[in-house]
Amino acid sequence: MDLHPALELASTVHHDGHGGVADDLADAEGLTAWVRERAEWLGVSPFDADERARVEVVAVRQAVRAVFARAVSPGPASSADANRLLPADEAVARLNAAAARQPVTVSLEWPDEAEPSARLHPAGPADPVAALTATLARAAIDFLTGPQRERLRACAAPRCVRYFVKAHGRQEWCKPSCGNRARVARHYRRHRAPSENSP
Repeated sequence: MDLHPALELASTVHHDGHGGVADDLADAEGLTAWVRERAEWLGVSPFDADERARVEVVAVRQAVRAVFARAVSPGPASSADANRLLPADEAVARLNAAAARQPVTVSLEWPDEAEPSARLHPAGPADPVAALTATLARAAIDFLTGPQRERLRACAAPRCVRYFVKAHGRQEWCKPSCGNRARVARHYRRHRAPSENSP
């Protein structure tokens, strides 16, 4: 997985390549495919989503995108949902409620020649949807309480709706293609403006 899981969830809303916004979780089949691609990390295999699962995961994603908007403030939020964000306190409450849906225990894992790590284990049997939403909410909490939060940004490219972790001081875009699109738009604006003002 290249991105932090919370960024992956937030990035299921993205530019569609044609000036609009695409949603990878627009239907149950999309959620099923998304989860299956991440089955090992999510720990919910086999998984077949229904509409209830989709609605619950999208609710967690909505909360994640709202707290991401808070994290990048005073910078601009993603244009995909900047005008319809959950209030921050409601988003936090939603994440906490989802994280609590599946009780967990923690164990220390320390294999030879590796760094120690903590691993969460379900404390008992859980509904697969509760397990999925709890895992996603905990990933968001992990991200927001970790060092990457300070480098979180909303992509500044036209029509892009992604959040990304800034890798270096001058980075403004989530990927090179967004940088190219932003430079083309800036060039177009500069060269178009004088011709519009001519008699």
